[in-house]
Amino acid sequence: MKRIVGIDEAGRGAWAGPLISAAVILKRPIPALNDSKQLTPAKRDELYDQIMDFAEVGVGTASAQQIDEHGLTWAQKHTMQTALDEVNSQDVDSIIIDGSLLYIDDPRAVAVVKADARYQGVMAASIVAKVTRDRYMHGLDTDYPDYQLGSHKGYGTAAHREALRLYGPLKNIHRYSYKPVADGAKRLKV
Repeated sequence: MKRIVGIDEAGRGAWAGPLISAAVILKRPIPALNDSKQLTPAKRDELYDQIMDFAEVGVGTASAQQIDEHGLTWAQKHTMQTALDEVNSQDVDSIIIDGSLLYIDDPRAVAVVKADARYQGVMAASIVAKVTRDRYMHGLDTDYPDYQLGSHKGYGTAAHREALRLYGPLKNIHRYSYKPVADGAKRLKV
């Protein structure tokens, strides 16, 4: 059986919160795996627990401040490499990254569009990245309830835009290099 590292991320287009990437090497198949976007939050949580029991998992994080300072491409490379470094990838046959861009400099790495719907390791990585990020955003929601970060997870919704209009962006949580956040900061001189 070929050993594969699956890599995926969560939070790329969000206005707030970190970018999270996960690398997963499954020790055995998990039949119910799917792209995290196709699963309910409860099913993702259930599968997350199974993945943590039956896989080798690495996670990489880039904060909103790091994304602002270094850019999203750097954040993608950094988080994916960090996640990969946390798993024992020495004896794997391939590294499959979800998407069209190759962020890992390794001859075994390949970028595959919609890999999170085709490869179990990438499905597992998409679930780990999403659940890890969602839990982080729920924690922020407790500290900053006016922003409703637990419901929209930092993405660009009408409620999030309204919170930015009313309260301005949160330092070290919002990505000031993103136009809607920058506009909110200018308007309130934050």
